[in-house]
Amino acid sequence: MISPQLILETDKVLLRPLQHLDIASFTPIAKDASLWKYFTFFLDNPEELQRWVEIAIQEREEGKRIPFTIIEKASGAICGSSSFGGISYFDKRIEIGWSWLGRQYQGTGINFHAKFSLLTYAFEVLQWERVEIKTDDLNERAKQGLRKIGAKEEAVLRSHMQMPLNRRRDSVYFSILKNEWPAIRNSIFKEITSFRFLDNENR
Repeated sequence: MISPQLILETDKVLLRPLQHLDIASFTPIAKDASLWKYFTFFLDNPEELQRWVEIAIQEREEGKRIPFTIIEKASGAICGSSSFGGISYFDKRIEIGWSWLGRQYQGTGINFHAKFSLLTYAFEVLQWERVEIKTDDLNERAKQGLRKIGAKEEAVLRSHMQMPLNRRRDSVYFSILKNEWPAIRNSIFKEITSFRFLDNENR
């Protein structure tokens, strides 16, 4: 079982369990309304932000999701959040999603390191077969970012999700498979040399 208290780390970022207290740090970096154009919540709204955090923690308690708070190690600043979800122990499959960063942390390598730590845990610690990531089919920046980390575009699920303002979202799925990971790690992620994890079993 994946520990709900899992911690992931590279030399640049620390991903630790999301907690209610993080709302205070999320609030100032979530104020940019343009961040939420393709997101399922408008986190610039304090009530929506609180509800989003509460749902994440509830889903962790239910074993549905492992939500992380992303921290830049050099400054100690909280930058955003990401999660493991869609967890299937039988199929050895997991999803990375629910991801966002404050505008000032985008393009700084923080997302790159966070994705690396999540992928490394999935493939090298869990030894699972598939990591999938979905995004809004309208979100060209997100799709390009997924291509850059070696994820392969698979299919569009039409009218897949209910979005704010009564919009129906088409979702596009990307994936990386275990047999693809070594080549991706040794090319795309070759600059990252450190990875550590901490869970209930290796404390």
